[in-house]
Amino acid sequence: MIQYPNGVKKINQPKLKQQLKKLAINSYKNRGMDFEKEINLTNQFYVETKRAVITKRPTPINVVKVDYQRGAKITHAYFEKQSTTDYNGIYRGKYLDFEAKSTQSNTALAIANITIHQRLHLQRVIDQGGIAFLLISFSKRDEVYALKAIDFLKFIEQESRQSLPYAWIKSKGMRIAIEFQPRIDYLAAIDEWFF
Repeated sequence: MIQYPNGVKKINQPKLKQQLKKLAINSYKNRGMDFEKEINLTNQFYVETKRAVITKRPTPINVVKVDYQRGAKITHAYFEKQSTTDYNGIYRGKYLDFEAKSTQSNTALAIANITIHQRLHLQRVIDQGGIAFLLISFSKRDEVYALKAIDFLKFIEQESRQSLPYAWIKSKGMRIAIEFQPRIDYLAAIDEWFF
């Protein structure tokens, strides 16, 4: 405890350390949430400026039990089926679909972060002539890359690695500038690649 000259206890050091540790754990657990919020703000900007209509795909859940005494809080639910990718929409008359991933690693993105059913979904979008890609955030580097799904799928087919190396993503993908508005202008990469 820190005591000030007038004898008033102001800071409980062990409690402060515990709160900081909890904050660090929570920020690690939710590292992808900040990235998702930035993408959602970008998508909102695209809609408001009539540039594109791209939305976050909801995860299908089945609610089993609700506690109405606590303001209709869901207390028991399960996933109805596996979700596909995070976002989809339309841009310049083309269907667009992508998965967003954030990593704390400076060197790679684990391939296991993109599930087999998500990979299959991306391949189906490509097969139908849609635009499919990944948005990858290296949060410690404060860098975001767009990567064509076709390049990702070829990599996992040809390589035995369990991760996508940062250098490979940097060479195959396109770095997306982080700006004020739109926050993460990933459509710049789509324009260059597909239009």
